[in-house]
Amino acid sequence: MATAADLMAAIETDKLKISPLTLDVDDDASVRRGVQEVIARSGHIDVLVNNAGIGGGGPIEDVPIEFAKAMFETNYFGAVRMIQAVLPGMRQRRSGAIVNVSSIAGRVAIAGHGHYSAVKHALEAASEALAQEALAFGIRVAVVEPGVVVTPIFGKARRFADPASPYRVHVHRLLLFYQMQMKTPSQPSDVATVIYEAVTTSEPKLRWLVGEDARRLTEGRQRLTDEEYVATGRQMSDEEYLDLMRRRYGFVW
Repeated sequence: MATAADLMAAIETDKLKISPLTLDVDDDASVRRGVQEVIARSGHIDVLVNNAGIGGGGPIEDVPIEFAKAMFETNYFGAVRMIQAVLPGMRQRRSGAIVNVSSIAGRVAIAGHGHYSAVKHALEAASEALAQEALAFGIRVAVVEPGVVVTPIFGKARRFADPASPYRVHVHRLLLFYQMQMKTPSQPSDVATVIYEAVTTSEPKLRWLVGEDARRLTEGRQRLTDEEYVATGRQMSDEEYLDLMRRRYGFVW
């Protein structure tokens, strides 16, 4: 509960009917205990929202394999552990919803952020398969894809940005890219609203974008061929790069 001070304060202040429990998605036994405790308290689980994750990264060559593994352990396998733990009960009841919080990085892979993008692409692929597998059991699967959201993850993220790296220009451009996205950031409440809609709507769909920047990135990437997108990595000045981002995605600088 050490990192949930705001939640604990809101529960107390607003008298919310929420009973927090500690659970480590990286640990099989912890996941089993947590799910069993919720079922013991409430009888069943209606909705699972997989939002646990760690951020950070850097160029593919520069990021240690162990860190990349840690990202997959929490952001991907952590979600899978939770899914496997709740599915038997949902199948038995023939009802339920599973929401996997991904990222616009699950659609658009950006240089300097490849491992994080790989994790989110993997989560989205698993979600797409699961949505088909669970359909006959009355279970809804949704992927929520935020752009930049103002949360503490940016302060917690571990970044590999060696000034001597041969890929330092891509880390620099990634920071410029974030600064452009921060012109139209989303708040956690925006994500919560979309999650609620994904769970309760009478017209379910698989993917849900959150934020103006996510919409612009998705539409801009769809207009490009793979070769045009890869060519973003060519040599150019900051001014050329920013102008390219403006023309592609409509970002204001």
